[in-house]
Amino acid sequence: MRSPWKKILLLAGVLGLAAAQPGNPPSLGYKAVPDWPQLPPGWNFGETSGVALDSREHVYVFNRGPHSLVEFDSEGKFVRSLSEGMFTRTHGLRIDRDDNIWAIDVGAHVVLKMNPQGRVLMVLGRKGQSGADHTHFNQPTDIAFTPSGEFYVSDGYGNSRVVKFSREGNYLLEWGKKGSGEGEFNLPHAVAVDVRGRVYVGDRENRRLQVFDANGKFLAQWTHVGSPWALEITPDQRLFLADGYHNRVLLLNLEGQVLGTLGGPGKLPGQFDFVHAIAVSKGGDIYTAEILNWRAQKFVKQ
Repeated sequence: MRSPWKKILLLAGVLGLAAAQPGNPPSLGYKAVPDWPQLPPGWNFGETSGVALDSREHVYVFNRGPHSLVEFDSEGKFVRSLSEGMFTRTHGLRIDRDDNIWAIDVGAHVVLKMNPQGRVLMVLGRKGQSGADHTHFNQPTDIAFTPSGEFYVSDGYGNSRVVKFSREGNYLLEWGKKGSGEGEFNLPHAVAVDVRGRVYVGDRENRRLQVFDANGKFLAQWTHVGSPWALEITPDQRLFLADGYHNRVLLLNLEGQVLGTLGGPGKLPGQFDFVHAIAVSKGGDIYTAEILNWRAQKFVKQ
């Protein structure tokens, strides 16, 4: 006969496992900042696909409206619009340690590197031409940088691969194909790199996150995090994940444990409708971009 203590311990373990699942993680304890940001009179965002921070913690919002790339200070005050008329269909946006702006134009099949003034410094891909070779993309989605300046592009809607480049933009290697096996993708939508050089890929339509070494060797997959639409690894090595289909942001450690959640489905402040991008300030403020709500939001600790 099984000891009652063993039954109690078994039940406690089951309950503990259930509590750790992403269906019921604790709240991160953030609130949305009202009326953030302040656009000029008569301006509106379109579908809002990207958000990123520079070294001054100015916030850049990438969207599919008439002013595609707009800069604000951290309080939401309008600073400028730049690169007017340059983009076909905005997607991912990142800013590197030198404040260069990297913009992913999913409609034109290109990745653009611009200096802080908006001057184009590098073009990867051929504008308006899709392809699967070393010089083309097919609807790329995101970019992530290593400490040494190498970078990875998730090439995304058409090619189902991740491509690694040198800091000078030279092709180094790639991995992935369409599928659901280890190292395969069904829309690699987001990419991030930790301090150990591990590469995290949001495999959106397979609803999992895959982890690789720096050369694309499969290490792990997390199938409990929903659908990863955006990834952000903070300097203290916490992982923020935008789960677009469930309209929430998850905080995880780098072992995949869910530590907390933010948001929920809806149209009100603090809620999401297709949360597509995320950025986190040095002080822990969270910025999000949403496709269907046509907005960016700022969240601060309560």
